[in-house]
Amino acid sequence: MIKEFTVNIEGAEDVVFPRMVPVKQKFNTQRVDNIPDAIHRELIKPEITRELKSGAKVAVAVGSRGIANLKEIVKAVVEELKALGLQPFLVPGMASHGGATAEGQEEVLASFGVTAEEMGVPLISSMEVVELGSVDGCPLYFDKTAFEADAVVMINRIKPHTSFKGPVESGLLKMLVIGLGNHKGATAIHSMGFDLFRELIPRAGALILDKIPPAVGVAVLENAYDETAKIVAVPGHAIPDREPELLAEAKSFMPRLLMDAIDVLIVDEIGKDISGSGMDPNITGRVTTGLKEGFNAPPIQKILVLGLTERTHGSAVGIGMADVTTRKVVSNINFSYTYANSITSTVVGAAKIPMFLNTEKEALLVAVKTCNRVKPEQAKIVMIKNTLELNHILVSEPLLADLAGREDIEVLGEPFSIEFDGEDNILASPAGQH
Repeated sequence: MIKEFTVNIEGAEDVVFPRMVPVKQKFNTQRVDNIPDAIHRELIKPEITRELKSGAKVAVAVGSRGIANLKEIVKAVVEELKALGLQPFLVPGMASHGGATAEGQEEVLASFGVTAEEMGVPLISSMEVVELGSVDGCPLYFDKTAFEADAVVMINRIKPHTSFKGPVESGLLKMLVIGLGNHKGATAIHSMGFDLFRELIPRAGALILDKIPPAVGVAVLENAYDETAKIVAVPGHAIPDREPELLAEAKSFMPRLLMDAIDVLIVDEIGKDISGSGMDPNITGRVTTGLKEGFNAPPIQKILVLGLTERTHGSAVGIGMADVTTRKVVSNINFSYTYANSITSTVVGAAKIPMFLNTEKEALLVAVKTCNRVKPEQAKIVMIKNTLELNHILVSEPLLADLAGREDIEVLGEPFSIEFDGEDNILASPAGQH
């Protein structure tokens, strides 16, 4: 634990924080009510069963993202493959996550409930790869275990990426190129730079699809409430054409902050299970790569981060996009995991440590006092749990006037003063409890 220190904050005793109000942001509510049924319907489609021959050993690739209902989705895919007369087994498809070790990646999957015991099939985790070719001088690698299987099924969420924009972003092709490239493949691709990903990922993905066993993608789309909105199975040969359509649909489900401008955004938690960038730049507008085009978010003067998720295992990638945090957060960072991921991605700024204060009260005080052209009591403050959960949030009273009369905003309660516990932690939650 970092030792406590003293900071002289001029006029701290005179600062009055604005009162907070619980509100509900309203988004598209489409969701899948029966996941096993949805997966059954998708995997028995003729274009899918043609790719999966009876008796085949099938590598089922699972990533490290905090996909809603991941355990249930993986289990349903495994059971359906068994019902089709196949022999599925699990492989991680998460590049360098989990500290870029086979054991670490098993631990990440276990944190989501995805284990050999729970799924009823073997889980083979390895960093070994085979080289499949190259694109523009960049070598392409693929997980050796998956390559030696008779078929590959990838389970991944389709969503806007946090570091670049293109016809495909986070999804099936990226899992093929980076996730299943393991540490070596991810390092090679990232060395090319995010500015080339727009063209590189589709081209590399197409080449890999030509070289590997028959593939099927199980694409998962989520709504703004962190719920499964749609599940689509796509045969490998159709992924390059189908994925851009799915990305456009995924973007229509995305949550966002509905206000025009924010002085201070308080984020309860960041983590790799929330976003590849810890907190999603599509929500905050803070892009680790500096490639800001296409990232539309309200301008935010200061971002305050209060914690790391349990499932991020100390990886604090994205903390560098915050302006202020606390001594406790910095003390909980696993620098081995954080730096390994940042080095692989070549985006070292994502791992920078922002100004950190002894307590949440001090951190909030600094965040508010360092905003320009606004008095602390008039600060437009928004508090969220994380960038995935934006349904129930807290906003300060000065923001209410901006949101009045909107059909996509519902005020849920009365204003309340920000209070702190005996250790100066903020006694409020984005769900409106205080």
